[in-house]
Amino acid sequence: MERRPLVSVIVPNYNYARTLGLCLSALERQTYPHIEVIVVDDRSTDDSVAIAHRHGVRVVVTGTNIGAPAARNLGAEHARGEVLFFLDSDLALAEDVVEHAVNLLTADPTLGVVCGTYDPEPLIPDSLVERYRSLQLHYWISGDEGEITTIYSALFAMRAEVFREVGPLNPALRHSENAEYGHRVTQRYRIVLDNRIRGRHDHDDRLKVVLSKFFHRARLHIPLYLRRPDFNGGPADSSRGWGSLAALFAVLTAPLPVLLGPAWLAAPIALLAGSVAADLGMYRFVRRYAGTRFTLYFTAVHFLVNVTVAVAVFAGAAQCLLSSRFRRTYDLPARSASAGV
Repeated sequence: MERRPLVSVIVPNYNYARTLGLCLSALERQTYPHIEVIVVDDRSTDDSVAIAHRHGVRVVVTGTNIGAPAARNLGAEHARGEVLFFLDSDLALAEDVVEHAVNLLTADPTLGVVCGTYDPEPLIPDSLVERYRSLQLHYWISGDEGEITTIYSALFAMRAEVFREVGPLNPALRHSENAEYGHRVTQRYRIVLDNRIRGRHDHDDRLKVVLSKFFHRARLHIPLYLRRPDFNGGPADSSRGWGSLAALFAVLTAPLPVLLGPAWLAAPIALLAGSVAADLGMYRFVRRYAGTRFTLYFTAVHFLVNVTVAVAVFAGAAQCLLSSRFRRTYDLPARSASAGV
């Protein structure tokens, strides 16, 4: 009988007691039998460690709060498995996910990383904003199924030998480590997104937090996008990029009817329509899935997201012009895996 590799599931965690039990329970239901689970607790102040111990998994506690990328690296240092599966503690996997990941990685030596997607329903539904985020992320990520150039750090798997070859995630990039690591991996291996690798995620449920994450991630990705325009989500994704610009200019042209006459109302209306048309498939999906009433709410929230992203792109471009350090963001060497432990 063919020997099946041991899989080390590495779960970085910081104050996610609310979801950690659901995450670990889903791992206990996996169809793949050869799994060890390592929870790397990043100095939580809630009951996370006690919950992890109740589930009988290995727990590694960091000396100080070091961030998710460094916590993943630390987990890899303690892992015994031939396959590393990195999983965020606010995500509960479907039962056959680990098995699918192992099958993909063992069948193709050119495959460096396999990533997954989120289900359209959140793990713990709390608000309309969270439902927006769940549907938006599901549509965007699932639509990229196939070969990609980034990683989705919430759930991805790779052979341990590939991790050792490529090196650890850069702990200095707490908000954009996925982009830098994907860039590094694709110099040597392929990255594939497979929609069978999936789970329910506890998304952010406040609009302020969602917009803040969109802004910071879009701004921080600009130095890499300028260097590598084929990167997932970058300038190569022209339709969504134009949609964000159209939304911003819809806001900027909104005063024109007051200043120059009602005929100028056509400008912001046309730009708003163009912004929606840039991602029309997403709005159609949301209407089919959640109905017309929620789609109107979804459209309003996504308009704010588009404006935020466009502002972030201009802010990132300006920062690139003014700061050589910012331009070299992705030239920073990855520090040791256990930096700060």
